[in-house]
Formats: sequence, C-alpha cells, structure tokens
Amino acid sequence: MTSLFALDDATCQALAEVHGTPCFAYSGAVAAEQFTSLRAVLPSRVRLAYAVKANPHPELLSRFAGLGASFDCASIGELHRVEALGLPSGRTYFAGPGKRQEELQKALAMGVRIQAEGWEDLDRIDAIVDRETAVNLRVHPAFEIDEGNRIIGGSGPSAFGVDEEQLPDLLARAAGLRHLRIRGLHVFAASNQRDASKLLAIHGAVLDLGQRLHETHGLAFEQIDLGGGLGVAYAPEEVPLDLARLGQGLSNLLARHPWFQGELILEPGRFLAGPCGIYLARVVRIKESRGSRFAILEGGINHLIRPLLTGQAFPVKAVGKGSGEVVHTLAGPLCTSLDRLGEVALPSLEAGDLLAFGTTGAYGLSEGMTHFLSHPVPPEVWVG
Repeated sequence: MTSLFALDDATCQALAEVHGTPCFAYSGAVAAEQFTSLRAVLPSRVRLAYAVKANPHPELLSRFAGLGASFDCASIGELHRVEALGLPSGRTYFAGPGKRQEELQKALAMGVRIQAEGWEDLDRIDAIVDRETAVNLRVHPAFEIDEGNRIIGGSGPSAFGVDEEQLPDLLARAAGLRHLRIRGLHVFAASNQRDASKLLAIHGAVLDLGQRLHETHGLAFEQIDLGGGLGVAYAPEEVPLDLARLGQGLSNLLARHPWFQGELILEPGRFLAGPCGIYLARVVRIKESRGSRFAILEGGINHLIRPLLTGQAFPVKAVGKGSGEVVHTLAGPLCTSLDRLGEVALPSLEAGDLLAFGTTGAYGLSEGMTHFLSHPVPPEVWVG
C-alpha cells in the first residue's frame, strides 16, 4: 500500500533547509510505482492516458511518457506541454466543454484524437479537415452515478457531453458530415472513487451504452474511453483502491462484450500523480481565539485549494515531532477567512515547526489560487 507521505521526515527536513519553504517536492520513484502497479493489472486492450490537469509538470509528463503513457489534455497549454515530449501521433486526447477554434486547429495539426462534446465540435472539426477523420463523442449518460466526490455532477444537468436522450437527433445530423466519423465513445462519470466494484459498475454501464449505440445506430467504435475517477486515500482509515479487482473486472467486462474489439481507455490523473507529492510549509505563528487554536502557515489555499473545494484536508504531519492530539485549525497567510487547510490533530505546534502535507502530487500547486495576493510561487523539487 502506498504511504500517504512519499518522503520521510529526514528527507523533508533536508529539502526545507536546501530549498526553503513553502515548497512542493515530488518522488519520481513513487510516481513510477503508481503507473507500473496499475499497468500490471490491466488487460492489454486498456490504454492509460494520464490526465495532465492533475499535475502538468514537465518532469512528471516525461516520466510517464517513458513508461508508455498516453495523455489526456484539456487546454491548448496542456497540448503544448505534451507536444514538447515528441510523442508519435495517436498518444494524445483532447477534451473539454469549451474548445476554441485555435485549440481545435492545434489538436488536429498534432494528430490528436479529439473528444467531441456536442454538435458544435463536430461541425467545426468537419469544416477544418479535408480527409476522413475519426473523433470520440462524449456522452452525458442517463444512468445514476455513484461518485466518491461530487465533482463530475452525477446524472443531472451538465455542461459536459451530449445528453444520452439527445443522441438520436445528433447522430442523424452527424450522418451528413463530410469527413468526420464518430469512432469512439467517451463517458467520464466518476471522481476519486476508491471502491473498485462501483467503478466497474460504471464501466459496465458505459459498455452497455456502447452496445446500444452500436446495435441501434451502427456505430463502429474503435475506442471506448471510460474516463478517470480512480481514487486515492487522503486519510489512514481510507481503504485504497483494489487494483487487482479492477483489472480482473475489466477483463470480465471485455469478455461479456464480444461485439467490442477495440481499446478501452482510462484517464487516471489523481491516482498516478497524487501519492508522489509532498507540500512543505512552516508555522508562522500560533493564535488562540475563543476556544480554537490556529496554526497560521506560510501557505494556504493559494497553494492547496482542495480542502476548501471538497471539505477534506490533505494528510498532514509535523516533521520530527511524532504524533499528537491537539486540534489545530490550519490557516494560511491570505487576507480571507476562506484560507483554511482543515482542522487536524497534531502535536502542540510552535512558530517555526515544519509541516508536511501528503498526497499533494495531484491538484496541488496547479489548482491553487497561486496569484491571489501575489505571494511568491513555491519551488517544485524532484527527488529520485
């Protein structure tokens, strides 16, 4: 089982002394272990496309590329980062509900497989290309979705994809496109789900949807993209995702759907990158306020916004101080009462103490409110 903290106390202390704080540190060995352990249990027909939005650092992208990863991009900036890797055509996907014309043109020039979100994407791509071009169609399914976190939005109204009930009309219009052919299905329906059985239930429903579209509309799918959603633990009591069960379950699903002979695609971001990261920050001051003990830190939601968005703190330890049961409200340096990183039990903290936040390799610095109040951007350091 991967630890909540990629680096031990001695390494954290040394990094803080050399690079200063606050800073992010990443373990290349842990990132590689996450990729290889997942790859090892999956059927050969499953492609891993790392979700760049989780952490777009060039070093991380290069490591995953060397291990054979494909990449899921959601902006022209992410396309440029993946383009710098020099990968052959066919290892990059481009998703997003609001693709601009220049982004579509860039993706097509790179030979990227586009995940079309609706008629507008299909129509604009067809006007750009002058030869037969395959795209994947993102569908917002009608079936109920059991998410680990309510980030995708369930089966209610959504800005993403084509509503399943609107497919007949859209596919009838798409039949008149000159060059564009729908050759893939894309359904992204989970977020940070650590229960393999729930993931497999979603994946089975997606394959069932693909079969209905194949049989009713004659769509020949080369690919079915199951999206991401593979979860990681953020607390010691959380059970990690059972990779062996996930891999065997996908094999069973493929066996139950002989009509489909193409590739399945998974888009893990958090699972691959999250466990490799540590965020280091020192306590600036301690404040007792009306029954609460505040530890005010060098960094807050400008660097780690996930606790504010999800209500769940990152795992945190006081480096070199062991365990403790004093509840602290961790506050950042920003001039807003929203700047909170959680209420956690730690040893009694003092100014200068070093805290290490674990599992920050995904949705850490790149998701934070980095420019708010113009605090310096923390360095990112690679270990191993």
